[in-house]
Amino acid sequence: MSNFASGNTIAEVASLIGDAARANILSALMSGQALTAGELARHAGVTAQTTSGHLGKLTEAKLIAVEKQGRHRYYRLATPQVAQAIHALMAVAASGPTRYHPIGPRDQALRLARTCYDHMAGRLALTIADSLVREGHVVLSDGAGMVTDEGRRFFADLGIDTKSLRARRPLCQTCLDWSERRPHIAGQLGAALLSSVLARGWVTRSAESRALKLSRAGESGLATAFQLPADWRNEGPFTRDVLEPEVRGGPSTDVLAARQPAG
Repeated sequence: MSNFASGNTIAEVASLIGDAARANILSALMSGQALTAGELARHAGVTAQTTSGHLGKLTEAKLIAVEKQGRHRYYRLATPQVAQAIHALMAVAASGPTRYHPIGPRDQALRLARTCYDHMAGRLALTIADSLVREGHVVLSDGAGMVTDEGRRFFADLGIDTKSLRARRPLCQTCLDWSERRPHIAGQLGAALLSSVLARGWVTRSAESRALKLSRAGESGLATAFQLPADWRNEGPFTRDVLEPEVRGGPSTDVLAARQPAG
């Protein structure tokens, strides 16, 4: 029996994803976090009742899964394969016919650093990948990757045991970055790298989008660990990044953020 879906089945899935509200729901879940129906309704820009209908269809199609914790229900992408499909569509959409889309602060933040399901994407992820290749820690080719012996020692210093990651899905894969149009690191290694920088406080998640905010400690920590060049942001379509002031009475929460326009 063939493992490939029929054209009709593909059309059904494409129809589900093709709805703008459902596409926004799936895009929001690319953060890798499980979200509530209310949170997804805000991302989709529709009412709670309409969102409930969309979530039911996506769950039935096994594109998303729901987890219950007490009185709350949390939704996430059903499998890494679903995430790969959504990411591929994002890449296709980004390379489609040229349209005028002013680059706003949120877009700038996403292009700088963001989550791509369970790993990092954006300019930061590309710079890290370039560094790992340049230093001989990984070899990347045609969608696949290999960790070298030197790389295993390097990742061990970051608290990542590459041998324990091998028992699960592929250790090192590449994923085409829709904003940079080059591959960043995915697979178990990509997920472990994201977990590591989050645990160290080098980056934090944004509550509003998939953007990752770089902390002041992350500035020096990432630069030292991955030998990042001083000009890795390259200005490009970005405004100059600024450090937000400390929150009164608490520890330093300085983060790199794009300037917000008035209004």
